Amino acid sequence: RHPGVLGYTVTGPIASLPDTSDTHAIIAVGNNRFRQVIDGRFQHVTWATLIHPFSWVSPSARLGPGTVVLAGVVVQAQATLGRHVIANTGCSIDHDCAVGDYVHLAPGSRLAGGVHLGEGSFLGTKASAIPGINVGEWSIVGAGAVVSRSLPANITAVGTPAKVIKERPTGWQND
Repeated sequence: RHPGVLGYTVTGPIASLPDTSDTHAIIAVGNNRFRQVIDGRFQHVTWATLIHPFSWVSPSARLGPGTVVLAGVVVQAQATLGRHVIANTGCSIDHDCAVGDYVHLAPGSRLAGGVHLGEGSFLGTKASAIPGINVGEWSIVGAGAVVSRSLPANITAVGTPAKVIKERPTGWQND
């Protein structure tokens, strides 16, 4: 039995988590696909949504179950974050953004208004997207990249402006 983290009990391996509605848990795994797999294994767990006290979330924003909002994050009006999203340190999600399930926004990443990030996508450290851009599901945007045109699903894009450098098969594991 683990002694705990920040005052919270850690009960052991994921297999020991009871699949009951009175179980409250968070999936503390950075890999987007693994968060999805773990979420799918538990049909009855109540997934906690965590918001760091040094972040700001608009009252009109909606956060899905299991979402974690870390220190310094700003989530603006009418933004929607799906299930098990990680909004990492100091990222910014502007008005009317739609962030899909299992997305990871790395530290310092920026979404301008109306950006849509598809399920499982990853925005690297200090990457940004201009207003109205769509990033396809399970795509990776590299650190520091600027997304100035919509990107398809299952790709890796890097640079300024972001350019696709790799296409990935459906179902790949992002890490």
